[in-house]
Amino acid sequence: MEFQLDLHGMTHKEAVSKCENFLLEISVTPYFDATVITGNSQNLQQKLIKEVLEKYNFTYYIPSWNQGQIIVSQ
Repeated sequence: MEFQLDLHGMTHKEAVSKCENFLLEISVTPYFDATVITGNSQNLQQKLIKEVLEKYNFTYYIPSWNQGQIIVSQ
């Protein structure tokens, strides 16, 4: 199952909270894929990686064809 979250227009604090809630909610779905749209903010991507993705051991990557997003799976 594929999900998408767009974080454009949010403060970094709001985006981290929204992303955390979103991923925890869909993590009950077996074998999900989620696209988290961050835009071009490497600072936001690093915060999401440290504060959400690594904290909860999600598998993720930043695709070379669109570095403004993070692909997350379980």
